Formats: sequence, structure tokens, C-alpha cells
Amino acid sequence: MNNVRVRFAPSPTGDLHIGGVRTALFNWLYAAKSGGKFVLRIEDTDEARSTDASTQVILDAMKWLGLNWDEGPGAEIAEFAPYYQMQRNELGVYQKYADELIAADLAYKCYCTPQEVDEMRKIAQANKLPHKYDGRCAHLTPQQRREKEDGGAKSVIRFKMRKDGSIILNDLIRGQIEFFNSLLDDFVIMKASGVPTYNFACVIDDHLMKMTHVLRGDDHISNTPRQIHIYNAFAWKAPEFAHMAMILGSDGARLSKRHGHTSVLEYRSEGYLPEALLNYLALLGWATEDSRQIFTIPELKESFSIERCGTSPSTFDPAKLLWLNGEKIRSKTSAEIYELFIDWLKFVSNESLIEGWDRELLKKAIALEHEKIKTLKDIAPLVDFFFTKEVVYQEEAVKKVFEKSKDSAKIVLQESFQRLAGQTDFSAQALEKYARDLAAEKGIGTGKVFHPIRVAVSGRTQGPSLFHMMEVMGKQEVLRRIETAVNKFF
Repeated sequence: MNNVRVRFAPSPTGDLHIGGVRTALFNWLYAAKSGGKFVLRIEDTDEARSTDASTQVILDAMKWLGLNWDEGPGAEIAEFAPYYQMQRNELGVYQKYADELIAADLAYKCYCTPQEVDEMRKIAQANKLPHKYDGRCAHLTPQQRREKEDGGAKSVIRFKMRKDGSIILNDLIRGQIEFFNSLLDDFVIMKASGVPTYNFACVIDDHLMKMTHVLRGDDHISNTPRQIHIYNAFAWKAPEFAHMAMILGSDGARLSKRHGHTSVLEYRSEGYLPEALLNYLALLGWATEDSRQIFTIPELKESFSIERCGTSPSTFDPAKLLWLNGEKIRSKTSAEIYELFIDWLKFVSNESLIEGWDRELLKKAIALEHEKIKTLKDIAPLVDFFFTKEVVYQEEAVKKVFEKSKDSAKIVLQESFQRLAGQTDFSAQALEKYARDLAAEKGIGTGKVFHPIRVAVSGRTQGPSLFHMMEVMGKQEVLRRIETAVNKFF
């Protein structure tokens, strides 16, 4: 197993999406479990849509997730480089093998125009037949080919598909699948532009890069028989194939933008942790015997196996991902959360959000609200009241606490301003004792003491432990805020 080589081969035509990350993750885990190599290859042969910007987004997302590749861009091995298909194409890698197939009468040049191919499709549809290229250019004489080329006709190269028999795929997840050759057509392997098609380029590269296993989404199952035919044409050993079930949205449709974020970096912008996203994606299509839900990355590497991958589609549940992210945050120290929060602010270019905030106070405030944080994006709204000079009083809090029990609230705040000024011990424990003693003295419930103080100090009815909040905020600031509330509302 230490010779295992797997790859993740995204097309840089947009952001790295959830389905792609799941594919990368499963390959990465399989390589780690088997002591093999994880290769990143950029399949940029879509000339119209591939961009350098998208390539960079993919690389950045992979690095953020920690899906580090053993070989690929920035980690080149001379035997297998380059790892960009267009760079390989410039070296003539694919044309060489296409020419070999032509010489062996296993491929041929096709001069049919797009309009002619489209007409074949219309005729097939009219006759309720599957659309297949009819193979007319396979039978051209050398003279006819010369005439086509002398007339300036552009050509693609098509693989010559055998018409009898079948291809058997022994899928590591799905078992045996049979494809009848009669249903396949002479598919294009090199475009008129001299650029290889997906099915041809990936076979050539997987062979030359010595891939032993291909783990990918089940949307590629229909490509597999064509690829096996190419392996057979060269008498190459095909890798082992494993096709993972697709990911669906809550409505049963294939996961798309309407179901929420699909781009990985959008989740980073929303304050998710990479280990939470990886943990959750690992559960989409794979499970342990005991249906365990929470894993560290080392535990995933140790536990993962293709044999435990299922064939049924998985449903992406944003609520479960959010829950899991909260669990991951609670597993970290407050100091770690602070550092992650600062890094997140830099990523979203919003460091101004905490401009002027006392960093030591921020660390203490985060510690108070640690259990409530579900994403890094939650932190600022939970703790921002610690850093304001003018308390923002929530309308509902004022109505519920100050206006509904105006007399008792006024007495509590006036008494607290006077008595707390002389309070030498401003620890949470001492402050709670003070508040309970005041309630007993006035003959009122503790809530009628706690709530007015909370709203006066924070402007809210919800928040961290009241007395720990007061301790962290400090005596002078608490007194200032209580006095402000008394003057403003009473």
C-alpha cells in the first residue's frame, strides 16, 4: 500500500466548491491512511473558462483547509512535472499519444463541422435514439482526407470505438458495472485547437503520473468506460476506480448555490473552521460502524476507508455543519479562539472592526462567551458592548426591564451606584453576593436586581454571566454605565 498514488485534479473555471473539497479530502485521507502520495494536478484545458485567478483560489482554499499535497504546484517532482495540463500540452505530451493511436488505426481525424454533428444529434432525437457520432470520417480514403485538408477543413481526433462486447468496471464502492460498447460512440480525444479533451488528458496523465487509484464523484461514472478503452488501446494497466455518491441539497436536488454557500472560501468568510468543514464533509458519503460524528484530523486519517463509503447520495445540512463548527470552537482554548478571530478579521479585511479595542479585554470577553460562539463571525456582536463608550440600549430590553418595573429598577440602580463605589472586592463572587443581599434587603426577587444592572451595563437582556461580565469590565466602567442609565431613563 505504500505505493499508492492518488490525485485531486480540479478545473480552474471558478471557485473550489463543496463537492470538489469532498473529493480532495477522500483522496487525501486515503493517501494518508495507506502511506501513499497525494498529488494535485490542475486540469486547465477548458480554454474559454480556465483562469489564473481561479487557479489561485483553488490553491488558497486547499492551503486553508490543510489539504497539503505531496506533489503538485510548488512541490514539483521532475519525473512527473509539470502539473498543469496546458503546460503539458505545450510540451506535446498528448499529441504524441494521439498520433500513436492514429498510427495503430485506433483513432482518426474527423473533419465534420459542428453543424454536421448537431444535425446528427437532431436526427437521433427525431428517431428516439441516443445521440452518437455516426463514424463517417473513419471511412474516408487517404485521397478524401487530403482534399479535406487542402480545402482548409479543421479536424478533431476521434477514438475508434469497438462496437461489440462490453467494458466491466470493478468499482471499489459500487461493485461491478457493465457498459456495452454499442452504446458508446467515437468520442473526441483532441480538439481542433490541439487541446486534449478531459477523457483523453486525464488517462494520459494518470498513467504517466503512475496513479494507482482514482477516487471521484459518481458524475464521472459515464466517463469511465471511455477511459478504460483508452487504457486498453495502449495496453496500460488502469488504476482502481471508486466513485463517490453525489451531495444533494435539502430538496433532493444536486447541491447548488440556492442551497447556500457552495464555495469553500465563502465558509471561511463566514467564520467556519477548516477542521469543522473537513469533519463534516467526511461524513457525507462515509461513516464508521458506530456512526461517530466528531473527529480530529488525525482521527479521520486513521479511520477512513473506501470500504465504508456508501452508494446513496448524501444531503448537505447547513445546520449540522454549524453545530459541528460550534463543537470545534468549544474544543479550543479561548486564547486559540482569539488568534483565529484575529486571522479571520485579516482574511475578510475587516480589522477596523476592532480598532481601538483593548486586546487584553477582548481576550477576557471571548473567554466569557466561549460557549456561545458557533462561528468566528459571531464574536464581535457578542462582545462589542464591552468596548463602546455609549451603551446601545436595545428597545425591547428597556421596555421589559426599565419601563415595566420602573420604580424597583430605579431603586436598584441608584443603590448600586452608591454602594458599588465603596465595594473593595470586585470579583464575580463578591458582586453576586452583593446583588443577592440587595434583593433580600429590598424584599424583591433576585431577577429584579440582576436584570436592571445587566441592561444598564450592557444594554441587553442576554449576555455572559452578569457578575463575571462586571468583573471583567471593571469597577469604574460599571459605575459609569450605571450612572448613565440612571440619568437617561430615570
